[in-house]
Amino acid sequence: MFKKKHFLVLLIAALMLFVSACSGSSSTEEEEPAKGNDEGKTEETAEASGNLVIYTARDQTIVDQVVGMFNEKYPDVKVDVLTMGAQQVLERVRGEKANPQADFWWGGTQSAFMTAADEDLLESFKPSFDASILPEHKDAEGRWYGEMLLPEVIMINSDMLSKEEAPQDWDDLLDPKWKDEIIIRGVLASGTMRTIYSAMIHEQGADNPDAGYEWLAKLDANTKEYAQDPTNLYLKLARQEGSISLWNLQDILIQKNQHNQPFDFVYPESGAPILVDAVGLVKNAKNLENAKLFYEFLFEPETRTTLAEDLYQIPTRTDIDKSTMPDWYQELELKSLDLDWSVMAEKEAEWMQHWDENIKGKN
Repeated sequence: MFKKKHFLVLLIAALMLFVSACSGSSSTEEEEPAKGNDEGKTEETAEASGNLVIYTARDQTIVDQVVGMFNEKYPDVKVDVLTMGAQQVLERVRGEKANPQADFWWGGTQSAFMTAADEDLLESFKPSFDASILPEHKDAEGRWYGEMLLPEVIMINSDMLSKEEAPQDWDDLLDPKWKDEIIIRGVLASGTMRTIYSAMIHEQGADNPDAGYEWLAKLDANTKEYAQDPTNLYLKLARQEGSISLWNLQDILIQKNQHNQPFDFVYPESGAPILVDAVGLVKNAKNLENAKLFYEFLFEPETRTTLAEDLYQIPTRTDIDKSTMPDWYQELELKSLDLDWSVMAEKEAEWMQHWDENIKGKN
């Protein structure tokens, strides 16, 4: 009798252990698919974590908004951003080639990115939006893509000059009546200014830059001062230390409409250098996958529409519904100077060195 009871106890215990194991296994299998979707997160969002280091020439206002939007979607990615002039980004990425510290290069001239691609500083990557970008706005090997278009225009203090009174074209800037009225952002550190100055040399004849150098010498004679950075430029113009500058359309509109600065612009009659402001992955980046996430996010139609509305950006994507874009964009008529950007990229360093050593402050 004792043996039977002992056997029954052991049998019941074994059955209970078996049922418990099955129940635990079933519970695990049912809960597994829910991983990565906690609190409404997508699986992609939940998997995105770690670090992302960005070098950028973007204004801090743009950096704060875009990084904030990115972190709303990818909250577990820690983004570190280092801001500097566009040319300084190129020099830093070049200097760190053996041990890259940045993952993503956000913002710079087409010429700078072409140079970086030639020096093997950028990673090839074909993003999902590749087909929506015109060939002239991207690298054939996917080493950089133009994010937005930046027309370079004539900037004025609208408290001092009306648009009708201001210079209407590039050559008008050389009129002696504008002497000491022009303040220029420091050229060598600025991708915007290097592009404008190189475009002016190109317009006079790229094969023989002497005519372009002469043009820049006349502009230098009318230039009162070279401001060390954009903030300094805005401050001097707002204080009426000068009434005219050369700058990109986007930043002028931001300063005018968001910061209530007395600024406006004249779109040059002959056309503007329309800078392709680009982005790219740093070769051998330590956080390459997160850099790709930022890349894709930056070009999403919703992101582009928001940045056009809030920050006056002109997207390179050709598949965005124009009706979703703000009024200022729909009213804008872009006229471009006919520039050979490959020649500009090849000659820019030589031209700018000559300007700095032989023209700046000598007229």
